[in-house]
Amino acid sequence: MITVIDYGMGNLHSVSKAVERLGSDVTVTSDPEQILSSAGAILPGVGAFGDAMRNLTETGLKDTVLQYARSGKPMLGICLGMQLLFSESEEYGHHQGLNLLPGKVVKFQGDYKIPHMGWNRLQFRQQSPILDGLEEGYVYFVHSFHVQVESDSHLIATTDYHQPVTAVVGHQNLYGMQFHPEKSGELGMQLLRNFLEMAKTEPVQA
Repeated sequence: MITVIDYGMGNLHSVSKAVERLGSDVTVTSDPEQILSSAGAILPGVGAFGDAMRNLTETGLKDTVLQYARSGKPMLGICLGMQLLFSESEEYGHHQGLNLLPGKVVKFQGDYKIPHMGWNRLQFRQQSPILDGLEEGYVYFVHSFHVQVESDSHLIATTDYHQPVTAVVGHQNLYGMQFHPEKSGELGMQLLRNFLEMAKTEPVQA
């Protein structure tokens, strides 16, 4: 079973339907027991970083997510969900994240269109199970803030939007995608499929 974690800010329907189309059982839930017993967990997110962290904390799901991350079972953050995996964000003030990966979420700065919205090409930076069998292609982004990773070893893929932009991250059992794989055509679905395949294998020691 795959769980899509419901903390009140996710694009829950489209993510869960994409998982179903790929042949996996999925449930949308805020129940800690269901989340912790699942083979893989997805942390989606749409909205502001501070609101998301407040919701996670007030519902008690922050502790559940941290416990799941330590379980070694695969966890995927999507869009805002990826940003929440990092240490901090400067979105509308300063906010602490889940601090599962070192790095900071910052606003795009420059004389160009913000938010970054549309189809951009992924550029693979290193090998990873999340990229198994895939070729570089286009995925769909919608975001005004992006992640500055502290460790290049966590950077799996970037895209170019007036600068290199973090697009896919990973470390041990944790993965993140800044774009929306469920809205990103065949490449997005292949990325999700690779994540779901990880959930069928033994947990990675986190």
